[in-house]
Amino acid sequence: MNKISFASGIVPESGPVETIRAAATGGFDMTGLWVEPAEWTDTMTREARAALADTGLPLLDVEVIWIQPGSDKALHRKVIDVGAALGAKNVLCVSSDPDFGATAARLAELCQHAEGSGMRVALEFGIFTEVKTLAMALAVLDSVAHPLRALLIDPIHVDRSLSPIGDIAKVPPELLPYAQFCDAPTMRPDPSDFGAIITDAIDLREQCGEGGLPLDALYQALPPGIPLSIELRSKALRDAFPDAGERAKAVAAATRHWLAGRSS
Repeated sequence: MNKISFASGIVPESGPVETIRAAATGGFDMTGLWVEPAEWTDTMTREARAALADTGLPLLDVEVIWIQPGSDKALHRKVIDVGAALGAKNVLCVSSDPDFGATAARLAELCQHAEGSGMRVALEFGIFTEVKTLAMALAVLDSVAHPLRALLIDPIHVDRSLSPIGDIAKVPPELLPYAQFCDAPTMRPDPSDFGAIITDAIDLREQCGEGGLPLDALYQALPPGIPLSIELRSKALRDAFPDAGERAKAVAAATRHWLAGRSS
């Protein structure tokens, strides 16, 4: 069964140490962390490192580097530096720069900065960004042509962008060090309504098998056994499980139940 990682979006109200503790309470194999570079301190690094050591959880990824026109490159590099200090395997990036050349150039710079860190630089596509589809993301990554570049798949963004699942199976496995996973309602938001798109992504996701996404086909299209970051941003879950640890337990149990059904 794939190892599952606790995405920080499950507990958006929690800081780094609380996120790590919730992941451990839930019985996850790994965790992710949200890094706000302008607010992140050396003390936070020390405390997060201690919590990771205490729980024994590997850090699958840190997020997010958001590429925008005129964005601060030093802050982007800091996200990588924090991830490297904590032993992260990946850093998640998205781009709101409509200039594909500029996005590719920035990703190449980030890959170069990540050299020697043990981290991959993973580009996530989605209709909430300027890299809206799988095809667009692959075109950017082809331009980057750095061995640390990677692609991040998220089922809700695959579906909302109408990216063919069959095309995911054609992606070179070395570009997919991990993937995000969740379910979601069948009804897609209006692509012209940015507010509805964001609400869909941060409030309406569902437990695996409880929504309407073609998860079986998507799961089969991914490289076998890759880690899955369970990106389950859900207002319903937050309301039902105000305690972060109990929420983590519920997500882990539902995810493993769904995964067990794929391997039986």
